[in-house]
Amino acid sequence: MRWLAFPKMALGLTLAVLAALVLVGINEAGYRQSSQALTEVGDAQRARMVLNLMLQNVLDAETGQRGYLLTGEARYREPYDNAVKQVDGHMAALQILYAGRPAELAQLSQLAKHVGRKLAEMEMSVRLRQNGNEDAWKFVITTDVGREEMDSIRNEISDLIAIRNEELTRGQLQIAKSLRFARIGIGLVALAGLAAFFLYLRQTHALRSVGERQQKALEYERNALEDEVRERTTTLAELATHLQQVRETERGYLARELHDELGSLLTAAKLDVARLKSRLTDSPDATQRLQHLNELLNSGIALKRRIIEDLRPSSLSNLGLVASLEILGREFAERSNIEIEMVLEPVVLDESNQLTVYRMVQESLTNISKYAQATEASIVMKNYGNHVVVEVSDNGKGFDTQHSRPSTHGLAGMRHRVEAAKGKLNVSSSEGQGTRLSAVLPSSPA
Repeated sequence: MRWLAFPKMALGLTLAVLAALVLVGINEAGYRQSSQALTEVGDAQRARMVLNLMLQNVLDAETGQRGYLLTGEARYREPYDNAVKQVDGHMAALQILYAGRPAELAQLSQLAKHVGRKLAEMEMSVRLRQNGNEDAWKFVITTDVGREEMDSIRNEISDLIAIRNEELTRGQLQIAKSLRFARIGIGLVALAGLAAFFLYLRQTHALRSVGERQQKALEYERNALEDEVRERTTTLAELATHLQQVRETERGYLARELHDELGSLLTAAKLDVARLKSRLTDSPDATQRLQHLNELLNSGIALKRRIIEDLRPSSLSNLGLVASLEILGREFAERSNIEIEMVLEPVVLDESNQLTVYRMVQESLTNISKYAQATEASIVMKNYGNHVVVEVSDNGKGFDTQHSRPSTHGLAGMRHRVEAAKGKLNVSSSEGQGTRLSAVLPSSPA
């Protein structure tokens, strides 16, 4: 299911990228068109303003000329002189504004001719008035040349303003069109973005659902595996406990067989040797042989007793746990030349837990003799009422508990035996610092 989600995700991402590109394109196109239209509108407005100013200057010049002609006073000529000076500047500005526009430049050239003629006519009448030629300037005023030129100037300026008005209208329409196009484009892009976002949300929801289903499946499998492991562990623990019980049962059977059968055979043989020895007093060589045979039988009987004690300590049932541990520690000290310190308190444990403690101490002493290279060891058993603590420690070379050697399988057996008795075994050791085994077992009710 997850690999089917990638094409859909790619589709949503592609739509989002395309929407972004289209939005950028629409924005850029609208910006360029609007900028161009604004430039044209600005040029049209400036041209209109200059044309209106030029017309106003011509009118002001004509008004000042008429006032001067009628009064002959210099103050009426000032508006004329000022207007004539500004006309040339406005004409130069119009030449710049209409650069690159041949049709308008032709009209502007005609306008310049009419303005020049009008200004020449006004200048001539003003000069005649200044020189005192009354009849001449009055004749010039009465002619229709000035009126015709003025009409032509108005017409040319009106035509140029009309052209600029059309350009202004087109620019405004272009701006409105760009804005409308941008509005529509942004709306479409927004819809595409919403569609891409919807696809993304849908796909995200689908992926989340798939992930949740997979998580539930994994959790179910993990729980199933944990249950199976727990069941197998319980089964193995039960099997190990059963094997230990069978082992102890077999040991007890062998101990009884050795005690009953082999013990009786060795005892009978020793009695026969004693009878033979009493009858063969005249033969020193035979007596010596019988004495040696008697010693061998005694050694066999002692070996039999030691084997029986290892298989099933009779002292545990006859003398109790404390005495059995004292015997075990004393015999270990004699065999291994390791000094044993024992602090043993009487405890209340059932037969099974007593055997667990005895086997734990026995296995610990065996490990000390094999691996610890110790000179001293201690056995401590304390009664705390509701539980019993048994500790076996040494001053040997120790080991790293995080990297136990393969030969330390006895620790696993001890741990299982203690845990099967509802206890807990702790092993603390470090290299060069010795080893300490501590078992906590629940006390049996009195």
